[in-house]
Amino acid sequence: MQTFELSQSIREQVLRRRGRLHAYERLDPAATALIVVDMQKYFMQPGMPACCDAARDIVPNINRLVSAVRGASGTVVWIVTEALPAAAEDWSNLYELGDDHMRQARTEHLAAGSEGHALWPSLSPLETDLTVTKTRYSAFIEGSSDLEPQLRARSVDTVLITGVATNVCCESTARDAMMRGFRTVMVSDANAANTQEEHAASLTTFYQYFGDVQTTDQVIDNLSGSSAAAAQ
Repeated sequence: MQTFELSQSIREQVLRRRGRLHAYERLDPAATALIVVDMQKYFMQPGMPACCDAARDIVPNINRLVSAVRGASGTVVWIVTEALPAAAEDWSNLYELGDDHMRQARTEHLAAGSEGHALWPSLSPLETDLTVTKTRYSAFIEGSSDLEPQLRARSVDTVLITGVATNVCCESTARDAMMRGFRTVMVSDANAANTQEEHAASLTTFYQYFGDVQTTDQVIDNLSGSSAAAAQ
């Protein structure tokens, strides 16, 4: 599993700015949503064009977080990417960054109902969870999905970002969540990137300027602590 450890210089910088290492030390479960980004076969299954092998390693931690958030009466959201044929025109610059093979593979394997579009089989969404389709890297950017109004309707103000890839769809979603006013936590050992270097660089920048980075254990402890305090 990919790791994340802050350098001493980053720790000191953050302590000077906020006075503590973690911005969100208590999480109100009722106002918290776990966002699981793109844990689909296209991004996880060996042989698929965009497979990130490290994404399979984070499945147990995502399942732990799903259980913890559900058990605390929070909201679980499964984000799935769908590649629409219209993207060839209204997001044509994406395909300019690749080639015809990339465009064809994305359109074929991320079409609704295709094998690549399906969630990884050891994940277990329930009907009580939300499943949201996005059409851009970020689930919060205008026109990508209806995630924000669905969260607002549930009085969610805090989001926990997990999934693949740390430095692409996860970071894009996390940054935009912060920009839209959500308290945002990226879960370091429940995100995965193609390389350790990409994973660490993405989390470091996010932690410095956009939100908080916590481990799965920290998140579960912070949810449990808030639940216990509320029960007193």
